[in-house]
Amino acid sequence: MNQADFLARFGAVFEHSPWVAEAVFEKGGGVLDDAEALGELFDSVFLSSDPARQLATLVAHPPLACASAGSVDMTTNSANEQSAAGLDRCSAGEFTEFSRLNKAYAEKFGFPFIIAVKGLTRGQILSTFRERLANERAQEFQTALLQTCRIARFRIRGAHDGRA
Repeated sequence: MNQADFLARFGAVFEHSPWVAEAVFEKGGGVLDDAEALGELFDSVFLSSDPARQLATLVAHPPLACASAGSVDMTTNSANEQSAAGLDRCSAGEFTEFSRLNKAYAEKFGFPFIIAVKGLTRGQILSTFRERLANERAQEFQTALLQTCRIARFRIRGAHDGRA
């Protein structure tokens, strides 16, 4: 696969951060046929990158349950993932709580709450959101990085299998 095709397929697996896929392609070699090995390479590139670049990628993520407010332009991947978790169908109370938690989290940590929502219910997401808000910034930064990698792994599998 040439670079243009690779970037067309995998350039969006890290939210608004095609630089990760560009670096992966340069290191890629023979792992392009193996989704798990490719995912490991993406993780390695992202986790070993400069913290400022990591933060920029975290900041590029939309807040949770924001699509129904219509105030955030979400990528297709994010919109589909949040919809699959039911975040576009929040009750008024859930939406209010997500809005409150999104604001408190961003003020405390300087980036949005990031969690791989695949397979989780709104209740599980809200519970985790509340728990993680109590973390210290360094711990939460690491958790957010790992959750970003988890999201990317789901997207890589989908793109690798031609579902993205």
